[in-house]
Amino acid sequence: MDDGRADGVGLDARLEWIARHMPLTAEVVRGMPSLAGVRLACSVHIEPKMAHGLEGLMERGAALFLTTCNPATVRDDVVRRLQSRGAAAHAWNGMGASDTAEAEHRALEWNPTHVWETGANLARAVVAGGGGAGIAAGMETTGSGVSRLRSLAAEGRFPPFPIYDCDEVPIKEGLHNRYLVGQTAWHTFTERTRLSLQRMRILVVGYGPVGQGVAQTARALGGTVSVAERDPARVLEARYDGFPSGTLEELAADADVLVTATGAHHVVTSAHLQRLPDGCFLMNVGHTDDEIEVAALGARREMIPFVEEARVGAKRLYLIARGSMANLVAGQGDTLNSFDITMAVMLSGIRHAVSAEARSLPPGLHPLPRSAWEAVARSAAGSRKPAS
Repeated sequence: MDDGRADGVGLDARLEWIARHMPLTAEVVRGMPSLAGVRLACSVHIEPKMAHGLEGLMERGAALFLTTCNPATVRDDVVRRLQSRGAAAHAWNGMGASDTAEAEHRALEWNPTHVWETGANLARAVVAGGGGAGIAAGMETTGSGVSRLRSLAAEGRFPPFPIYDCDEVPIKEGLHNRYLVGQTAWHTFTERTRLSLQRMRILVVGYGPVGQGVAQTARALGGTVSVAERDPARVLEARYDGFPSGTLEELAADADVLVTATGAHHVVTSAHLQRLPDGCFLMNVGHTDDEIEVAALGARREMIPFVEEARVGAKRLYLIARGSMANLVAGQGDTLNSFDITMAVMLSGIRHAVSAEARSLPPGLHPLPRSAWEAVARSAAGSRKPAS
């Protein structure tokens, strides 16, 4: 998929616009030491906003290997641009499971010194015996990836190097996860379907930080929102926030739009699909592309771009973005001025991960220290407009 295919804007012009509106990212890049000798394997979303940060790392001397955490979010023109600037890559839009496994193998055979992850795929490949002996440290930037790493630790199978948890940095989790995903998800829904949320019954599956933002934004846009959640503490939290909540089995029959925000496998199963009313939309905004059991929908036909119709019995159901991360696959993801904060935090995390302090840590999941990202918070809190 090439970004700009629908609006005619070329990648160079788009990246120039992005750079103008991400001054915090540029500030972090300028303050980085030389990264000569750093070999960074990246399993990330390869799209224009990420390209801005990745190019910054190469400008500071880092060598990059690029693969993807989600084939549906890859922009092929971005891959080509980064390769032309010296990055190694094995990623393209729509690559299959075997291609993804091969990409992870190649990334580890490339002998990285560090890894930057969005989903812990490379960490799991290391544990499965895929190499990575020379990796000094890593960084994970998603709640889904952090959850996977904690599961590996509980099983006694953690990779043999320290990994920083960038997801739980307050200005990442509390801003991107809590606010931006919900905003951009509903923007994408309306843009792709041409439908607003007034008079619609919205069922949000999962009430972590992302689900909270999705639910509260939907309510602000006029939707009637309920929450499906298994964790009793989060059920209480949803109810205290004013949302009717219960199990997915209880609530599925009353949804005009069902949106998943869990990062877990097959949260919405064939049995749940049977309960949905005719005309219900299915949308995923979680990290993984398998939260909805898409295969259970059977044959599908595209009605309009990014909206497919499926028949389940006599009912018509509509799937957004093939069940992948809708706000980034069918939309543009975070707004630039907001993603600027997220990218600046992530680059600050990489700067810390290649430091001597990181090399002194034992294997395990470690919080990214406040000293690594506080300057970004100070700059963001004090800034009012992008650089000219």
